[in-house]
Amino acid sequence: MDVQSLLNLTEKTLDEVMPRADERPSVLHEAMRYAVGTGGKRIRPLVCLASAVAVGGRAEDARYPAAAIELLHNYTLVHDDLPSMDNDTERRGKPSVWAKFGEANATLAGDALQALAFWAAAKAPRNAGEIVAALGKAGVGVVRGQVEDVAASGERGTDDVDFIYTHKTADLFIAAATMGGYAGGGSEADVVALGKFALNLGLAFQYEDDLLDGDSPFPKEKTEALVREATGAAIAALASLPGDTSFLKSLAERLVGRKS
Repeated sequence: MDVQSLLNLTEKTLDEVMPRADERPSVLHEAMRYAVGTGGKRIRPLVCLASAVAVGGRAEDARYPAAAIELLHNYTLVHDDLPSMDNDTERRGKPSVWAKFGEANATLAGDALQALAFWAAAKAPRNAGEIVAALGKAGVGVVRGQVEDVAASGERGTDDVDFIYTHKTADLFIAAATMGGYAGGGSEADVVALGKFALNLGLAFQYEDDLLDGDSPFPKEKTEALVREATGAAIAALASLPGDTSFLKSLAERLVGRKS
């Protein structure tokens, strides 16, 4: 299982489920495809596909849930960039969706991406109900984190940081892993283990982002320690899984000290 084959499967499935850009209303579909197609590491769908393998299933089993989590992730980015939120005019080195297509069209494109995510998740070959439920829980969780993030002002306490990072960042990782576990036919114990892995992976990812951006709420040494602690906990959670966990372990290890 190599990264490129998983990325190819993700891109193929995203292209399959996305509306054609020339369908009416074309501006909506252009904005949706622009949002999803302007880059990104596809980490969450990779986690989803690899989680299916980690419970003894196939990556192919999780291709629709993987597409779903990427659609939901991009909906959150579109809405995060809006003038009423972060007011960002750039995303991934290109104009943000609202800067290119207008605020109203961007809002509606985000809404459509969210709805399409649930449609894609429901196409999973097994455990579709559990998969859709996991996606819905993450969708609400990320909004909870965003509300707290918007409301926060000045210095944040540790409880505030934990809440925001757990929901705004880690919840989508948890959904990606648990959806993959369900799609791969894993047991409830397997899904719980994947959830623990993904929670810590998401936290490590956010702490490392803070180091890269230079805006950690904690001193650098503490943030580096938090990255190591969360990464170790993520890898330890994989020990009980019956399938090949090497990709997930490698992914967690690569987050430590990454440059972008």
